[in-house]
Amino acid sequence: MPLFSSVLLRGAAAALALAACSASAPPAAQPAAQPAAQPAAQPATQPSAQPSAAVQPQVQPPRTPRADSLRTAYRLDGEGRTTDARALLGALLAGAPDDSSRAVLHRAIAMSYAFDADCANTVKHEQEVIAFWRTREAVDPQNAFFVQGETANEAARVCIDAGQLDEAERLYRLGRQLGLEEPAPRTHPASLWEYRTEHALARLAARRNRAAEARQHVDAAKRILDADTAMARGQRRFLPYLEGYVALYTGDASAATPQLQRALAERGNENDPFLHYLLAESLEREGKAQEARAMFQQAYDKATGHNPPAAFTRPAARRKLAGG
Repeated sequence: MPLFSSVLLRGAAAALALAACSASAPPAAQPAAQPAAQPAAQPATQPSAQPSAAVQPQVQPPRTPRADSLRTAYRLDGEGRTTDARALLGALLAGAPDDSSRAVLHRAIAMSYAFDADCANTVKHEQEVIAFWRTREAVDPQNAFFVQGETANEAARVCIDAGQLDEAERLYRLGRQLGLEEPAPRTHPASLWEYRTEHALARLAARRNRAAEARQHVDAAKRILDADTAMARGQRRFLPYLEGYVALYTGDASAATPQLQRALAERGNENDPFLHYLLAESLEREGKAQEARAMFQQAYDKATGHNPPAAFTRPAARRKLAGG
């Protein structure tokens, strides 16, 4: 399902703020696209394959003409006016002062395409972000490889939500490969990438209606958590979401609903719009129309970010509320 760690999300938002208010390139040691502004060890507790990205606070750019254009573009995407949003973002990209600023704007454009469920164009622009971070491998290897993996996973999340399952699988596996290339001393454990991959493969199997295969990947994810208690402290709360997702997409709404309710009760998940949307879908399939509509409304109201969970949930919930 989701994708993007807290460090990358907050760092990218902060970078956009810098890009918006700066007319000159930032110092080379702190590029504007530098998600490494947060402690390197933090991302291990916020997997990009998980819903937590949806609820991370987003850094607001200062009031400048460029920052106002960013705010307007984000608002337009949320309203469904994505073509207008990309016109603004494209103008900002054309005037970006340096490669790091261009990288974060490519990420913003990728998310704009995500609001249209456009897997191909999302991937196109996320590849530009990965290309930028390749240039950081020598000076900041721990973060460079991690963010490349995060970015591939973010694109994968958009593609799985768009129903492009083969491309999503390719990108999730690429994310694992890139993340595992982080050199010693590692600041992001290999077990985190293995867990994310099993989590993603379980969801993909469920979307392909392969219940037994999905269950195998869920069990593998549990084993990885059991084997690394330090990593598991920040990851175990995402298992109820996975259990609910698998049940929902393999046709068992009665099993999905309590798991998704449990997922939303986990601390840190309570404001996630995608989890609200999944629960609404499950309630709808159970024939609980009134409860489902209330939950679709909550999902819509909470989908205020500019990230994969919001990019899927906002338009999908809008359609449900309109009777679609």
